[in-house]
Amino acid sequence: MQPDELESVAARHVPGTGNLEIQPSGKGLINETYRVLRDGGAFALRVAAATPYDLGVDRAWEARVLECARSADLAPALEYCDPQRGILIVRWVDGRSWSPVDVRRKSSLSRMAQLLRRVHALTMPAPARLTSPMTWIDHYSAAACTRDSSSGAALWDASRGRLAALAALPRVDPVVCHSDLHTLNLIDRGDSLVLLDWEYAHASDPLWDLASWSANNDLEDEFKNELLRNYLGRAPTRDEHVRLLLLGWLYDYVCLLWSELYLNLRRGVRQADAARGGVSARAKLLAARLDASK
Repeated sequence: MQPDELESVAARHVPGTGNLEIQPSGKGLINETYRVLRDGGAFALRVAAATPYDLGVDRAWEARVLECARSADLAPALEYCDPQRGILIVRWVDGRSWSPVDVRRKSSLSRMAQLLRRVHALTMPAPARLTSPMTWIDHYSAAACTRDSSSGAALWDASRGRLAALAALPRVDPVVCHSDLHTLNLIDRGDSLVLLDWEYAHASDPLWDLASWSANNDLEDEFKNELLRNYLGRAPTRDEHVRLLLLGWLYDYVCLLWSELYLNLRRGVRQADAARGGVSARAKLLAARLDASK
């Protein structure tokens, strides 16, 4: 979005009448985010970034989920949404992000488990946006053309085996899942936790969110198991333990495919790009982790 259009959107839809201060906050594969200050208030303004890929994002459903999540104090207050143009304005949430040490604290594992139980108890907006790991994999692998190489084909074949093993386990009812759980999307307000960026939210296996948090934070087995125990409120069954392991591998694979898409988009950019370096390093870590267990 051009600067003059961005200012026009902010002037019309950010609450208040005073002057605007617009600060770039982040740029990802599908969104550009800005911090907007007006009349002493702070807001996050998110606009859809131009991308040649269909990433399966449903912004209208995201808006409905945000309303439900906000009513449960799990998301920022929604001020304006235009799903067709990919524009979203929410109240800025003050608080702190967790460090890797914070993530692994026993108290943090308990708080995250409680947070996920509340997310999964949200009323499902109708019609439900049912999405499976297979859906994400098929979307991203087709866009990234990852099966053109022998390594890409091997991982894709390995994903089919894990999807089949997952389908063979007892069926679970889908719940609202955030699906993009990492420390940048979690704000600790001291007495409560809030989740940001719900664009990947969908209806799925509840353990998909546990896999998301575990994978994005590179949790060791002992912490994954503690998170699962806290979430269930009891010792997990063998099937539940296997489901989390399978979903963890599949989530890593989805993230690898997403990373390859991002790198494809940034390949022609000559200037230094810290984000590209970080994504490239993460992709190498994910590829090694997946290859070691395929």
